[in-house]
Amino acid sequence: MKPLQDILVIDLSQFLSAPSATLRLADLGARVIKVERPETGDICRQLYVSNVNLNGESSIFRAINRNKESFQADLKIDIDKNRVLKLIEKADVFVHNFRPGVIERLGFEYETIKKLNPNIVYASISGYGNEGPWKTKPGQDLLAQSLSGVTWLNGIEGNGPTPIGLALVDILSGAHLVQGILAALVKRSKTNEGSKISVNMLESILDFQFESITTFYHDGGAPTIRPKNNSAHAYLGAPYGIYKTQNGYMVLAMGSIPVLGELLGCEPLKSYTEVASWFTERDAIKKELANHLSTGTTEKWLSILEPADIWCAKVMDWETLFSEEGFKVLNMIQTVTMSDGFEYKTTRCPIKIDGKNLTSTLGSPHLGEHTEAIVKELIS
Repeated sequence: MKPLQDILVIDLSQFLSAPSATLRLADLGARVIKVERPETGDICRQLYVSNVNLNGESSIFRAINRNKESFQADLKIDIDKNRVLKLIEKADVFVHNFRPGVIERLGFEYETIKKLNPNIVYASISGYGNEGPWKTKPGQDLLAQSLSGVTWLNGIEGNGPTPIGLALVDILSGAHLVQGILAALVKRSKTNEGSKISVNMLESILDFQFESITTFYHDGGAPTIRPKNNSAHAYLGAPYGIYKTQNGYMVLAMGSIPVLGELLGCEPLKSYTEVASWFTERDAIKKELANHLSTGTTEKWLSILEPADIWCAKVMDWETLFSEEGFKVLNMIQTVTMSDGFEYKTTRCPIKIDGKNLTSTLGSPHLGEHTEAIVKELIS
């Protein structure tokens, strides 16, 4: 039995942030009914990150909406709206990610839903919260990254801002929403009271930077200075970074510079005996280290450093990673199947419970696939 078995989630969200939250709830055992508009459905069905098409729709939609049911409804039509309200009346959790003001115009604001179902856990994600001059800005990942300061933590000094090449803010805010929902369900089990959970994307990506932001406030507000070469972190000292070798790349995390000099046979590094110099002379140290590491293979350096318990690793692409036994033993990839028999590979939930992986064989739904069955079961 999965921990959220018998929990019913009505999901009015689309794109990535909140759907990633309801995906995790589904992985944990909840029944997720995804409410989608007629004809187009979730806009994410046609939102492509590449030209990969999976059974007629985008790989993003297929990946993030597996293990859900699709209920087609036009919320501007009374009969459809009332059907959805009846579903919410029976639900444990209600999720949406409309911009502030839209949910009120549709008639699904918290006050209305709470009267209908006092025990509901009402959960929403917005871009920038419900107050202030940014509340109506579009909550899109790259926009949120750009506003948050995180793009100045990546790349090297002298280059422009560098975003993270994933929908990081979407997935973080979705994870935070799940945390809030689970906490509210625990509270409800003790008090029999529902809750309103709110998350916004900007706060999620700011929280993600808690170490660097704390440093900024206690560093006299000094501007962020990224390394001039071999960058992996804007604040950490040498040797932290990525380095090119004769046949690839390797990374070094925190470590003693003189010890590295001794192990690698790099004489100039032995002179940096003061820890403070690993920060103040960061660029010079990294340049010496980069020049030295370029003279040998990744395997050579790892064979020296790993037995000495130096934190280091080979830089892999997916093709290399997926061939490694260390990856294979995780069983991180699962095959899911849609109702028409179409199969595709995707990642599984990374959570283990009682030593068991949380897997599911059910792929993403076709638009409106479950509408008729849901009406018969829960509405009629």
